[in-house]
Amino acid sequence: MPLFDTVADAVAGIATKFPEQGYVFQDMQGTETWMPFAEVEQRTAARAAGLQQLGLKQGDRIGIVIIEPEDFVLTFLAAVRVGVIPVPLYPPMSFSALDAYAERTARVLSLSGSRVLVASGKLQNLLWGLVDQVPTLEKLVKAESLAEATGAPTWPTITADDICFLQYTSGSTSDPKGVIVTHANLAANCEAMVNQGLHMEGTGVAVAWLPLYHDMGLIGFVISTIMHGIKSVFIPTMRFIKKPSVWMDAIHRHRGTVSFAPNFAYALVTRKTTPEQRAGWDLSSMGAFGCGAEPIHGDTARAFIEAFSTSSRMKPEAFLPAYGMAEATLAISFKPIVRPFRTQVVDAETFAEGKVAPAVDGRAVFEHVSCGPAFLDHEIAVFDEDGRRLPEGTEGELCLRGPSVCPGYWEAPEATATSFRGGWLHTGDLGYVLDGEVYVTGRLKDLIILNGRNLHPQAIEWVVAEVPGVRKGNVVAFSRPGAESEELVVVCETKGGDDERIVDEVRKVVRKELGSPPADVVCVSPGSLPKTSSGKLQRRKTRSQYLTGQLASEGERTMGAQGSTVTVARHLAKGVWTRARTSLLGR
Repeated sequence: MPLFDTVADAVAGIATKFPEQGYVFQDMQGTETWMPFAEVEQRTAARAAGLQQLGLKQGDRIGIVIIEPEDFVLTFLAAVRVGVIPVPLYPPMSFSALDAYAERTARVLSLSGSRVLVASGKLQNLLWGLVDQVPTLEKLVKAESLAEATGAPTWPTITADDICFLQYTSGSTSDPKGVIVTHANLAANCEAMVNQGLHMEGTGVAVAWLPLYHDMGLIGFVISTIMHGIKSVFIPTMRFIKKPSVWMDAIHRHRGTVSFAPNFAYALVTRKTTPEQRAGWDLSSMGAFGCGAEPIHGDTARAFIEAFSTSSRMKPEAFLPAYGMAEATLAISFKPIVRPFRTQVVDAETFAEGKVAPAVDGRAVFEHVSCGPAFLDHEIAVFDEDGRRLPEGTEGELCLRGPSVCPGYWEAPEATATSFRGGWLHTGDLGYVLDGEVYVTGRLKDLIILNGRNLHPQAIEWVVAEVPGVRKGNVVAFSRPGAESEELVVVCETKGGDDERIVDEVRKVVRKELGSPPADVVCVSPGSLPKTSSGKLQRRKTRSQYLTGQLASEGERTMGAQGSTVTVARHLAKGVWTRARTSLLGR
């Protein structure tokens, strides 16, 4: 049973159960601040009073764009304690993409009906212009100013069925939708992860560099840890991106026991650390290196396990593939922590027909990673396009049910009716269940059909990513209309200078994999492929840009310095003007 029914109750009471536990916040220089849970309770109470003094009431929504982990965590939990519904939003990723960023952020703020935007002080002038773009938005408030509030908050009654926050999906396949996450959903999912999956209530040390506006970072390392009394260390995301070794260094120093990250991060830290660095770390304390949020590549997992088990005393079985999504609160299944990493290698020709069959010598194969069984009280099933439940070992749409499944999307009845129907959450993910364990094979709408064969883009993308000069994790495969049938297109980011050779090699490796080359191979500069706020490639958007001649229009490096400066200046001027006018009007 969960220790608390609501996150609000957990923030108020966790210190009495686990007084020695709390949060560690790193800054960009690596300086750490220790904050026991008793202090978290006090600081969130002060910020809660500040939110109420802005006129915010239970049920109101607020946008949160905060870079600093400490300010984000305290502001988010303060809002939850007084029933104000946070809407976490990602900060600007680059100056050259500010127009697209402002448009999407304004869209989410409008869809959620947010009244106030709470932002980092260093972002306020860039973001004030949103107040004029969003009809419901009254003002922007610096996150730091909430801590200066005096007086005590009024604590409302918050129940398990109340909304805790809105998690807007990253938009990898469609416009953003606000997933309604209730306290009951969070209590069920955190209980499943911490006690059923990891067996670490009140013990251990969680270490994360993940963005806190994303569900894996927010639920996995802020909410689950305070609901179950676990120490958590927060590394700024940009500090990890600039220097991946800080992740393992923090685990070594704090004797970390659990961490989670997407597939790309394991490839990055394996590639960017030296044997000497790895020899200096002791990772024997780690019970789980969780991997999720994007397709898991068997080669990436094996390279990470080999590098860090050999040099850093990591237990090989600590690598833990997981499956989850925002609509199921967060996690759906984990590999059992005591069992080694394993995959299913299947015959590609048979699998193109949707059936799992053993590999045949001399024929192409696919490799799928086991993400373990569903949590207790939860169920994973596979259905075909006609709604028929499929037997084990047959590929179809993965569907879920259980207490972690959220009630639907905010103010989106049609999307809710489409995804949440018949008592099941229809995920849009392709996969199969074998021996009770789930294998994720791709996205339903990303499936490529060539000459009657069903092809998963990941299988093509991973092969192309191995071509020298291609940036790993930055390849997109999709189909285009052809004269007689669909044709394959591959778009890849390259390091530049040798694109003619790369195109030739991509054609060769795809021919070897599929028996025929792609109809077109396009090389683009780094940063050009469209991605979601959480770094997932947007295949549908890439395809759309390709077909309309707009490919590479979003690249962070395609705009010159002068263009970036003009864009920033325009947003700053707009923000300063809106802020001044709002102040004069007394808003």
